[in-house]
Amino acid sequence: MIHHDAHELVKFICKEIVQSNYSSAEKIFSPPLFQAVSSGIHEITQAILRSYPNAIYLRNQKKQSIFHHAIVCRCENVFNLIHRVEESKTIFLSQWDESRNNALHLAGYLASQQQLNLRAGAALQMQRELQWFKEVEKHILPRNKEERNYKEMTPAEVFTDTHKDLVKEGEQWMKGTANACSIVAALIATVVFAAAITVPGGNNGNGSPIFNKRASFLIFGIFDAFALFSSITSVLLFLSILTSRYAEDDFLVTLPRRLIFGLLTLFLSILSTMIAFGATLYLVFEESYKAWIIIPVFVLPVIPVGFFVFLQSPLLLDMFKSTYCSIFLKQSDGMLY
Repeated sequence: MIHHDAHELVKFICKEIVQSNYSSAEKIFSPPLFQAVSSGIHEITQAILRSYPNAIYLRNQKKQSIFHHAIVCRCENVFNLIHRVEESKTIFLSQWDESRNNALHLAGYLASQQQLNLRAGAALQMQRELQWFKEVEKHILPRNKEERNYKEMTPAEVFTDTHKDLVKEGEQWMKGTANACSIVAALIATVVFAAAITVPGGNNGNGSPIFNKRASFLIFGIFDAFALFSSITSVLLFLSILTSRYAEDDFLVTLPRRLIFGLLTLFLSILSTMIAFGATLYLVFEESYKAWIIIPVFVLPVIPVGFFVFLQSPLLLDMFKSTYCSIFLKQSDGMLY
């Protein structure tokens, strides 16, 4: 409600400024317009542009348009408005600022530390930077990709030069995460393989497991096998991360996707191992302790699994959203002005 009222107030003020002082509207609107862009408040940006359409041609002190400034500030909510000026977007993005940077040059420069900190880990920060560069690249003319600024650098050269340290940090972050997780997955694979060849209760004279007729033994066998499969899969995924070439484009989808599936299979291996462990406890103690043994059988597996989910789910969710959910959404409620 408060947000709606504030939005209506902004629209009213904009209309009053245009009606009462149109000749000075450009000077009045310029500071709040670029401040709204810097803050990522697309509602205010849109209200100003609808009240005073000429504001879309305003430039800041660096001769940057609102779309250039949105790219510099990494404000996707404002940049998404580019879809509302479909016929003119290539013109706006092809223009130069005072350093002869076009929109793709600006996307190639490293974002501020404040914007980088919105993503956890250097690898996800690099992924977001690549997403911005690729998105802007979609909307410019082919010749803009080869244009050189006053430093005689193309947009791709600017990106490589300003992101080389972030690439190294992302590589270290990925390798550190993959190395730690692969050790855990390898330990699980070792444990569940040993459990498979030394079955609970041992064997009878002809080599058949003593408990092979019980349902809990079947549960043990199924989940022990699944734990072995998922842990080995997890190890292979983490090894593929460790041996990756770590090119810039690998941070866009390839490396995050491998880490996502690696963590998921690691989680499944932990869950399956604990279920197999619970089934083993039940097999060994059910005749002697009956009812109360069921309590630890079902409670004990929940603790490590819940702990893993609590610690890793924020990272896993961030990676999934940043990899499969685009921050650039085409708006469809008519032209901007």
